[in-house]
Amino acid sequence: MQLTATASTLQGQAQQAAATKIVLAGKLFDPYTLEFLDNQAITICNDSGMILDVSPFPENSIEFASFGGEVIDLRHLTVLPGFVDTHVHFFIHPYAEASWEDQVTKESIVERTIRATVHAKRTLMAGFTTVRDLGTEGAGDADIALRKCLSSPGALIPGPRYFCVTRAIAPTGTYGPKNYLHFNREGIDGVTGVDVADGTQECIKAVRRQIGAGADWIKIYADYTVRSRASEVSHRVGAASMATFDYDELRAMICTAHAYGVKVAAHATNRSTIIPLMSLRVDSIEHAYDMVTPDSTAVEMFAEYVGHKTKYVPTLAAYYTMTQGKGEIWDRAVSSFKAALELDLDNISCGGDTGVFAHGANALELSLMVRLGANWKKVLKWATLGGWECVRSRMWEGEAGKTRLAQVGELKEDPRIVGDNEVPFGAVRKGFIADLIATPGNFVADFENAVSADSIQFVMKGGRIYKRDGLPLV
Repeated sequence: MQLTATASTLQGQAQQAAATKIVLAGKLFDPYTLEFLDNQAITICNDSGMILDVSPFPENSIEFASFGGEVIDLRHLTVLPGFVDTHVHFFIHPYAEASWEDQVTKESIVERTIRATVHAKRTLMAGFTTVRDLGTEGAGDADIALRKCLSSPGALIPGPRYFCVTRAIAPTGTYGPKNYLHFNREGIDGVTGVDVADGTQECIKAVRRQIGAGADWIKIYADYTVRSRASEVSHRVGAASMATFDYDELRAMICTAHAYGVKVAAHATNRSTIIPLMSLRVDSIEHAYDMVTPDSTAVEMFAEYVGHKTKYVPTLAAYYTMTQGKGEIWDRAVSSFKAALELDLDNISCGGDTGVFAHGANALELSLMVRLGANWKKVLKWATLGGWECVRSRMWEGEAGKTRLAQVGELKEDPRIVGDNEVPFGAVRKGFIADLIATPGNFVADFENAVSADSIQFVMKGGRIYKRDGLPLV
């Protein structure tokens, strides 16, 4: 009997080892505490990709030598949760290569989709294991099909976990591409950059249409340069960002989306647009670069943001790229971000509006935040846990969400059951999905180098390794 029991135990241990892998981290960043933990062993289920255990090990330990599963030795690296870029456009490439209008009107949907697959791989190899794509910019619903290719159980191509909006929503006459022969027509040759909606009923229908198409999020252009065609004769009028929808239209869209359990992102630059959006409990504000008025400072304006759950996504990298870090718009963006820092605003996530600049250079947003005075540990939090808190579904919010989060350690959030976009990520803890990256960089001495794509030596998404020893495996 003793021999039988021993054999059974050994067999069980062997099966358990074969079903798991262990990552040995020299240092591990915890975004909840902002601490770096030494010598942590991360046990991962091979089938589900979930983290089963995180525990310390002795520095000179040899206890894993007899482990029957795979041991990934990253003791020479710092391991972090995978980065999250909360504002990308995979169907756009840098404007330095081709203007937005030329891309939208002269590149075929086939070319734009192939480019999107290239962008997805570059993004993943740079250490960004999740993105939120805030609009196909004239490519219709192509992001829904791309999501299936990236994130479903039958994923065809390497790329990050993918949250998308299909088409953003804007009223008549607001967005491009502009028709230069027929000025009163929307778009060119049937191509429009957004879903056009006017009045509360059309706005409700547009939201329902996007959700029915499969959108994870709804995006609204709450203000924009509506009178851009006047710029030839009135530069300031043409460049001025002004409100697009009225309050009732905004309320109709946000309430409809929330009723369906879908979050809403708003392109909003002006304080006069942003404050009503927050009162309507919009889920994220994109840009918010113009929080200054003639009678108040950015700090006074951002004070109204404090206490709200609305995520602030400053997209500094896009403005820096377009202005080369010079000029009035960049100065406003800097002023607004520094005001948020002065108020110790923490409901921030890192989204660069990537696509305006090169995919794969996503970490530029993190670098700019640190250059402008942000605590680098907080930036790492905003780029990991803060990213998940931003993009996750509404099923993770409120009291029900708190209860769900408290039960994550019970291993109930298996992606095979809840789906790829419903798993918890952004932290390395039991029950979270194993989205891990690793860098040899020194965050204190050279933060920008530590987070750069070239420094990311290891990438794992959902328990699967995509990059090792600095080399792509796919």
